[in-house]
Amino acid sequence: MTAPTPLIAGNWKMNGLAAALTEARAVAAGAGSTSARVAICPPATLVARMAEALAGGRVEVGGQDCRAELSGAFTGDISAEMLIDAGAGLVILGHSERRAGYGESDELVAAKTAIALANGITPIVCVGETLAEREAGRTEEVVKRQLAAVIHVNGHCISEIVVAYEPVWAIGTGKTATPAQAQAVHAVLRAQLHHAASEHAAGIRILYGGSMNAANAAELLAEADIDGGLIGGASLKAPDFLQIIAAAR
Repeated sequence: MTAPTPLIAGNWKMNGLAAALTEARAVAAGAGSTSARVAICPPATLVARMAEALAGGRVEVGGQDCRAELSGAFTGDISAEMLIDAGAGLVILGHSERRAGYGESDELVAAKTAIALANGITPIVCVGETLAEREAGRTEEVVKRQLAAVIHVNGHCISEIVVAYEPVWAIGTGKTATPAQAQAVHAVLRAQLHHAASEHAAGIRILYGGSMNAANAAELLAEADIDGGLIGGASLKAPDFLQIIAAAR
């Protein structure tokens, strides 16, 4: 199987009011010639408006999280079905900020992945180690444990997920794993996916999510097992995001 088309996905986190749709439209206008798959995951308040603004174009819209249930007495939460209804086609799950700040376990991330897949929305499943875990030599152990939980629950349709490796120590810190460091972890994840679904592993996108930016994108994306990026701050401004998209062509 040939390598998958790169995916460059922007995670806007808790940023963006209605005026920010101008940036999304500028990304759509500038990304028209790219061969990469491009997505923006805005706050939930903008999903429907962004989907409407970008309808018919190359840029897809995603959510930043979903509940492991479809409905119920869960004030403030959003379901996979609601995201689809709003126009999203992807959803970020298990981001380190959710794991650390909200206590999300590997098992909960796996359950969210299952409900996303069951409802036809593509999960971008995040895995990654903290600085303390890296310094203790536990990087491989941690990322394999996190991915194993998802595979255990979703092995029958694992080919439909996207994986994002996000070294926690490189998010919002200005630090970035070297291409060799990132590739080493991506290779571990690829091998794990191959063990779970050998015929599909080469086609499962594994994104790098540790402060990829315009300056380092081309070098990171040149690595064999890096199939795109999950971009944070650099996705908020169209010119910066477009430079990363251009590096993925």
